[in-house]
Amino acid sequence: MTIPTTRPYHLAAGEGPALWHLGALLTFKATSDNTNERLWVQEAYGARGYASPLHRHTREDEAFYVLDGRLAVSVGDEVITAETGSFVWAPRDLAHAFCVESDEARFLAFSTGGRMDHFFFATGEPAPSATLPPPPEGPPDVEALVRAMTEYGVEMLGPPPQPRG
Repeated sequence: MTIPTTRPYHLAAGEGPALWHLGALLTFKATSDNTNERLWVQEAYGARGYASPLHRHTREDEAFYVLDGRLAVSVGDEVITAETGSFVWAPRDLAHAFCVESDEARFLAFSTGGRMDHFFFATGEPAPSATLPPPPEGPPDVEALVRAMTEYGVEMLGPPPQPRG
């Protein structure tokens, strides 16, 4: 008989630790801590222009599933238009980034293995409400973000993309 190394659990809509991070609301449906580092899943909600910098993971693969809206996802040399219902796979060691191109978008970002979810908790802030955060008072501390990403085996390769058109 196989003994599970994690416990089953359930989170309803709107449940899970929520953060404001770089202009978006991130609600974590699974963390590496409660899945024995097998998986983390975040539901991201961002307005047009919310984007990740161009980066690559060395420890885990990453994937995106668009729940509502439209993203441009760069993976390697390809730019994919990912609309509602789209799935995009970004294998480890391959440069990738995303950008919200619709007025708003909700999507799942998830990763197999690793503890990259800890990066978001280290660099975000607890969300006091399930809304988009107010506009930032200044630019993000890029050096601090790069240091934090490096701790989790992620290399920043370039700035975030801008919405196309």
